[in-house]
Amino acid sequence: MTNGPAIPPIDSAVPVLGVLISGRGSNLHAIIRAIGDGRLAARVGVVISNRPDAGGLEHARTAGIPTAVIEHKRFESRAAFEQALVARLVEAGASVICLAGFMRILSPFFLERAPGPVLNVHPSLLPAFPGVDAQHQAWTHGVKVAGATVHLVTPELDAGPIVAQATVAVLDDDTPASLAARILVEEHRIYTEAITRVLDATWHVEGRRFVCRSR
Repeated sequence: MTNGPAIPPIDSAVPVLGVLISGRGSNLHAIIRAIGDGRLAARVGVVISNRPDAGGLEHARTAGIPTAVIEHKRFESRAAFEQALVARLVEAGASVICLAGFMRILSPFFLERAPGPVLNVHPSLLPAFPGVDAQHQAWTHGVKVAGATVHLVTPELDAGPIVAQATVAVLDDDTPASLAARILVEEHRIYTEAITRVLDATWHVEGRRFVCRSR
């Protein structure tokens, strides 16, 4: 289903983002703020959640952004679910897709049909600590430096070319929660920078490396 107020006519030259969420949407909120502050020259064309109770939907509705709930469990196959995602992103005119706490692994079927590059932000310095609960993994391993990574999404989990990274010192009195809170600040910052880089630079992938130069 689709909700949210109608969006007035907007400059068609402005790049359109499609954002996929499953939960509270803190990175979505950071993207919305960056657009509002003029730090990100784009607009969010649609926010899609696979969960109807995702808190991030309210961030979108408050900002006047169209939302869609496409529940994966209502589809008979992953391909059918992902085709519905692609159709809604295409309808919104999205040219870059941003995962913001989207808790579904996307298959090659989706990635081959998505209307633009797919970005994800992960709370570790990839390739270290992929998967869930990365902050706790880092804390348990006793690393002295943790951080956040924005990467292009590929079929391999948290293994795509790295677009941006930021480091966060791990303090002796840290807990997994306090470390996660400081990492989240960096997630918000570098996600906007990475989106801008993808939109405003000429880039390509060499092997596993994301290579770009300013236009």
